[in-house]
Amino acid sequence: MYRFSVPCLMGVEGLVADELKFKGFEQVQAENGRVLFSGDERACARANIILRCGERILLRVADFTAKSFDQLFENVKSLPWEDFIGEKEAFPVKGFSIHSQLHSVPDCQRIIKKAVVERLKLVRHTDWLEESGVKHQIQFSLMSDRCEIFLDTTGAPLFKRGYKLEQNDATLRETLAAALVDLSPWRPGMRLYDPCCGTGTLLIEAAIKAAQRPAGAKRSFACEQFSFMPKDAMADLKAEAKLAAAKESAFDIAGSDIDPEALVLANRHIKQAGFDGRINVQQQDLRTLQLEGEPGLFLCNPPYGERLLDIKEAEELYRSLGKVLTMEEGRSFNIISPHDEFESLFGRKADKRRKLYNGMIKCQLYMYYK
Repeated sequence: MYRFSVPCLMGVEGLVADELKFKGFEQVQAENGRVLFSGDERACARANIILRCGERILLRVADFTAKSFDQLFENVKSLPWEDFIGEKEAFPVKGFSIHSQLHSVPDCQRIIKKAVVERLKLVRHTDWLEESGVKHQIQFSLMSDRCEIFLDTTGAPLFKRGYKLEQNDATLRETLAAALVDLSPWRPGMRLYDPCCGTGTLLIEAAIKAAQRPAGAKRSFACEQFSFMPKDAMADLKAEAKLAAAKESAFDIAGSDIDPEALVLANRHIKQAGFDGRINVQQQDLRTLQLEGEPGLFLCNPPYGERLLDIKEAEELYRSLGKVLTMEEGRSFNIISPHDEFESLFGRKADKRRKLYNGMIKCQLYMYYK
C-alpha cells in the first residue's frame, strides 16, 4: 500500500477529494494545493486515467525531517530505490524548498541524486550506473524542514488530455475547465452554452463529463513504463476506458466566439476529443448574440489581458456580457474573471462567488442563478 499525492490548483482541492471518494479510493485527505490518498499500483494507474481536476499523481516514497545535508543524504540513501528503479533506468531530480534551512534547490537536487546513486551502486555491486533507459522523475518538497520524496507516475501533466494539439494565448487549462463544469449547476441533459468559447476547452470538458468518459482515456502515462507497475493493471484499465469512451450519450453543448482562428482550433480539438458533430461552435460577435428565451447554463472564461488596452477591451466585453446574459427562468450564468470590478461592469452582483486560481492568476468564479 502506497501513499499518493495529487497536486491541484488552489480552490479545487474539495473537487479532487470528492472525485477520489466517489470512485472508491481510500484514506482521502484534502490539504492546501493537494489531495492525498492510499492505494496499490492499480489504484495509481486508475487515478491517472480517471481524474479530471488533479494535475498529476505522485507516489510518496518517504517523509522525514531534514535540517542538514547529512540528514537529507542519509534518509534518501536508506530508501529502497532498487524496488522502484530498474537496471539502466534514469532518475533525474527536481523540487522546491520553502521556509527550510536547506534553501538551495540545486544543492538539494545534487544531494538527493548522489544518495540514490550511492544506494543503487551499493545494492547492485557496481561502480557505475548507465541511466539510458526509462525515466523515473524524482521530486522533492522541503517545507519548514519537512522533506517529502516522490516518484512522478504521470509524466506530462494530467491537463494534457491528448485532444488539444495546439495552444493559443488565452487557452484554459483542461483541469480548471473541468473544475468550472463541476462547480456549476449544470448536469448532463441540461443545455450548456459558452459565448466566449475560444478553442473549445470548456465545451469539451463538459462533454467528457456528460459522456462519463475517463479524462485520460486518450493518453499514456509515465508509470506504464515502470518495471514495478503491473502491466496488466494499466492494460485492463485502458481497455475499460476505451469502452467507456465508445458509449454514446446525448448532450446539448454549444458555443460561439468572434475569433475565426480560435474556432478553427476548437473544431480540431472537438474532433480529436471524439466529439465531432456533437458539439456545435459558430462565429458570432457577443454584442449581437441572440439568446432571448433560451434556457440552460452559460459558462465562460472571457478573455482578459494585463496591458491597459487589453484591460479596457475586457471591461467593454464584461459590459456586453451583462447586456446579453439577462436573467430569465431556467437560466444560470457562471463566469470566471480576475477583474476586481467584474460585478459592477457586468451590471449585477453575483449570487455566489468562489475564489480560484488560473495558474498564478487569482480569479473569482461569479455565479448567477436567481
